[in-house]
Amino acid sequence: MVWKEIEKDFFETIGEESLKELFFNYSPWEILKNLKTYLLDTLPEVPKLLIKNIPTTQDLFLTIEGEVIPFKELSKEERTFYFRGKEVRGALLMSGVYLKGRKFYFGEGVVVEPFSFLEEPAYFSENTQIRQAAYIRGSVYTGKGAVIGHTTELKNSLLLQGAKAAHFAYVGDSLLGREVNLGAGTKLANLKFIKKEIILEIKGEKINTGLKKMGALLGDRVQTGCNAVLQPGTLLGKDSLVYPAITAGPGFFPPKSKIKS
Repeated sequence: MVWKEIEKDFFETIGEESLKELFFNYSPWEILKNLKTYLLDTLPEVPKLLIKNIPTTQDLFLTIEGEVIPFKELSKEERTFYFRGKEVRGALLMSGVYLKGRKFYFGEGVVVEPFSFLEEPAYFSENTQIRQAAYIRGSVYTGKGAVIGHTTELKNSLLLQGAKAAHFAYVGDSLLGREVNLGAGTKLANLKFIKKEIILEIKGEKINTGLKKMGALLGDRVQTGCNAVLQPGTLLGKDSLVYPAITAGPGFFPPKSKIKS
């Protein structure tokens, strides 16, 4: 089965993402397989003034030109920041943020709250929120306005525009479509007990992913209730719902599915 034949069951505007060439050229499972290499090859290094492997000791503003400015030296009028009388645009990294490595991109309006742990490589598009004590284990992409919440853990995953894993979530080897919302405590499991390859079955056809770790593929506007668990290899079409405290999957669920038990 060619991925393009079923892409419409999941995504409507994927071409608007910053890494759109990935989405045009690969299936989601191929993206997960290649994401780390792609990011390491394409991302610039952050300025050396952002010291790696040591938590920041003050709030820092990283401009889109790559300058690092102590946040206390900025002035603000409404939503605009100024440094020595000139407008500056960039990302805010609060005191206590820990960067492991240097391969990061922080878009304009990104906010990283205190005590968040960020491992390279990672690409954070404009206005991404990384809330207090988030744990980002590398190979992560976020679209504009995505939210990674308090104590949420991500690894090798993509959150498209407006996707939210806002409260106590685990997102492993997964792809979340536009405006997906994970209820508090949602877990996207990525590894079977037997530790064998994830084999998908979509509309009667089997697909060998080549991955032993694969979490969930969630189409645009999918929502999960609090404490939902999605098993490895769960694919939910756009506008689907998973009710609270339900274990869903594995397998393919068409758009507008409602999983209650």
